[in-house]
Amino acid sequence: MRKILIENARIINDSCDFLGYILIEEETIAEIKEGKYTGELPEKIIDATDKIVIPGIIDDQVHFREPGLTYKADIHSESIAAVAGGVTSFMEMPNTNPQTTSIDLLNQKFDLAAEKSVANYSFYLGATNDNLEEIKKIDPQRVCGLKLFMGSSTGNMLVDDEKSLAAIFSESPVLVAAHCEEESIIKKNLEYYKGLYGNKIEPYMHPIIRSAEACYVCSARAVKLADKYGANLHILHVSTEREMGLFERKPLKEKKITSEVCVHHLWFNDKDYKRLGNFIKWNPAIKSEIDRSALIRGIETDAIDIIATDHAPHTLEEKKQPYLKAPSGGPLIQHSLNIMLELYKKGEVSLHKIVEKMCHAPAVRYSVNKRGFLREGYYADITIIDPSIRWEVKTENILYKCKWSPFEDTDFTPAVTHTIINGAVIYENGKVNTEYRGKELRFDR
Repeated sequence: MRKILIENARIINDSCDFLGYILIEEETIAEIKEGKYTGELPEKIIDATDKIVIPGIIDDQVHFREPGLTYKADIHSESIAAVAGGVTSFMEMPNTNPQTTSIDLLNQKFDLAAEKSVANYSFYLGATNDNLEEIKKIDPQRVCGLKLFMGSSTGNMLVDDEKSLAAIFSESPVLVAAHCEEESIIKKNLEYYKGLYGNKIEPYMHPIIRSAEACYVCSARAVKLADKYGANLHILHVSTEREMGLFERKPLKEKKITSEVCVHHLWFNDKDYKRLGNFIKWNPAIKSEIDRSALIRGIETDAIDIIATDHAPHTLEEKKQPYLKAPSGGPLIQHSLNIMLELYKKGEVSLHKIVEKMCHAPAVRYSVNKRGFLREGYYADITIIDPSIRWEVKTENILYKCKWSPFEDTDFTPAVTHTIINGAVIYENGKVNTEYRGKELRFDR
C-alpha cells in the first residue's frame, strides 16, 4: 500500500489553523491530526516544517483550447502549468473548436482529458439558442455545469433569445454558469469610439467600451431570471463594485445565486493598461481601483463566493496586434495562488478566505465528491507552500504553451513546493510528473 506522511505542517483547512500531520494511504487521507505522528513511518515522508499545507485548488473556469486551438494551449500543457501552481482540479469551458454544445462533443473532451490531463477535470456543456434537447441530456453526476454566454461571444454561443433563456433557466439539470455583459451596450460604445478614433482605439479604452454598465445590466437580468425560474445560477468573473449589490451575504450552502471573481480583477486596475496594453485585455474588462477594492471587500463579506482564473491563453503574436484585432484573455493558472498570497501579504485578504474561496467553495458550490477539503476519507488533493522562497516569473519558468504571462518579471515570495493529486506527488520542488493522469471529477447530485 502506498503511504505518504506530511509532517510538521501548518495546516489551514475548514476554518482551522494548526500544526500537525497528514497521513495518505493510496488515494485518500487516512489521518489528519494536530501534533506529531507516532505510528509506523512510511517510505515517503515530506517534512513541511515552516510550510503551509492547504487543500488542492479547484479552478472552476479555464479555457485549455483543446480541441481545435492547440497552437496556443492544450489540455496536457495547461494541466502541467496548473499543478505547478497548486491547482489539482479544473473545470473547462466550451468555446473550443468545435464548440462543446452537444453531448457527443462533450464526451470527446472527457476522452481527451483521460488521455492527456495531469490534473483532475470536468467540462461544461455550452448553451445556445437552440440546443435545449442536448442540455436535458446532461448527466449531473458527471458534468460540472452549463456555460451560458449572455454577452459577446463567438459563433452561435451568444444566447439572446428570451424563450431560450427562459427554457435554460427553468430546465437545466445543472448549475448555470453565466458570462454577463450586455451586448447592445457594448456594440453602442464600440461604434461611438470607432466614430471618434477609427481603428486607432487603444487598450486603455477597453473598460470604457465593455463598461461597468454593460456588466451590471446583464448580471441584474440574469439574477432576475434565476429568481423567476428558481434556477441555480453562478455569475462568472464579476468585475464591478455595482454588481456587489446583487449578491447576498450569507453562507454558501444557503445560496442559489452565487458569484465568482478572477485573480486579474483583484490584482490589476485600469491604470495598468498603459503599461501592459492588450496583455491584460480580458472580457469582462479590468476596471477601476474602486471596482478592484470593492471586489476585495466582497471576498471578506461573502458577496463573492469563489476565486478562479478564467485562464485563457493566446499567442504573443495574437496579443501584439492592434486593440481591435487582439483577442481577449490571457494565461493565469500557474500563478493564481501566488497572486492571492501576495494580496495576503499586503493585508488585503486573509489566508482563510483564500483557502475558502479557492478550495472549499468550488467543491461546495458544484457538489464535488470528496474534494476541496483536507478530511479523512477525502481524496488526497493537497498543496504545500513555502512562504520563504522568493522567485521571479521568467520565460524559462513559465509552463503555459504560449510561453508568456502578464506577470513576467514579477517577484513572488511564496512558492508552491508540492502538489499532491489523488495521493500521488505530481509536483515537487520544480519538477512535474507529466506522465500522471488525473481523475474525472464526480458530483454529488
